[in-house]
Amino acid sequence: MSGPDDTSKLEQFGWGPRWAALAAEGVERGLTPGIILRHDGSAVLAATPTGRQHIPVVPSNPAFAVGDRILIGTGTVDEVLHRSSLLQRRDPSTGTGQFIAANADVVAIVCGLDRPLRPGRIERFSTLAWDAGASPLVVCTKCDLGGDDETADFVLRAESAAPGITVVAVSAQTGAGLDDLRAELAGKTAVFVGESGAGKSTLLNSLYDHDIARTGSTRTGDSKGRHTTTARQLFAVGDFWVIDTPGVREVGLWAGTDAVDTAFDDIADLGSECRFGDCTHDTEPGCAVAAAIANGTLAPERLNSWQRLRREALAAELRADPVAARRANRQFGRMIREVQRIKGQR
Repeated sequence: MSGPDDTSKLEQFGWGPRWAALAAEGVERGLTPGIILRHDGSAVLAATPTGRQHIPVVPSNPAFAVGDRILIGTGTVDEVLHRSSLLQRRDPSTGTGQFIAANADVVAIVCGLDRPLRPGRIERFSTLAWDAGASPLVVCTKCDLGGDDETADFVLRAESAAPGITVVAVSAQTGAGLDDLRAELAGKTAVFVGESGAGKSTLLNSLYDHDIARTGSTRTGDSKGRHTTTARQLFAVGDFWVIDTPGVREVGLWAGTDAVDTAFDDIADLGSECRFGDCTHDTEPGCAVAAAIANGTLAPERLNSWQRLRREALAAELRADPVAARRANRQFGRMIREVQRIKGQR
């Protein structure tokens, strides 16, 4: 029989020496270690040394994410252990940060070959991954639906949207590429993200070789899957772990400008060669980015995406830091007044 000191049930979901060390002081105080496996809004499902436990969410609780390592008191979560990563996006309804997953090593951006590739989604999720403290990975699913040339073209366009990031093409139906993906994920926790119907849950079932995640039928008219996953959930899959997530229609940026520059390191590298250190890659002379666009080595769409995401990231930084927002507003006000003063002198 499992007791409070037996962590084998936690180890099934990625608990290890690092987490044991972080939890040690709380365990000495009589708290129970756990891992949040699913978040249902009003309650969370946690793995504990004695089995799975439903824990109600109360207003005094800190915000939770699936994958969080926690310490449980009497029927409630007492503490969230320090996270190694936290993936979040901007909530379209509130404009604030929304937790997606905690303590993931990899953010697997799932794209289906049965629909047009959307480079902007890859760029946005890559930025969110770097900001979270995780590594992005692009997974092209449903590759059995196209021929070799179509699959190769799809992968090439995905690679163009995420230079330097690994892209894996797989088919849950034929098994092609699954071993490559397993090798990429071995020993890690990955969170699967992407639009509804992209094949996240089907892919998870194929990796596990058993139906552990619910999937829905696919509409015959357009090959698009119906929305099936309704809650984020952590699964143990062989020697790695997967957090499955519902499909998203909008990928709002909730990340810093540094993460944007990491996701667009090709532009950052070119920017280091610009004549001016604060070059915005717009109209400045001696701009290496503009030169790369002129000679065809950088697509103008790539620069447009970088500029757009930089603006969103700056806005997110200001929303997250009220002091910085007030400072920026004062600076903007001074600039407006100076412009008005100069106009008045003419």
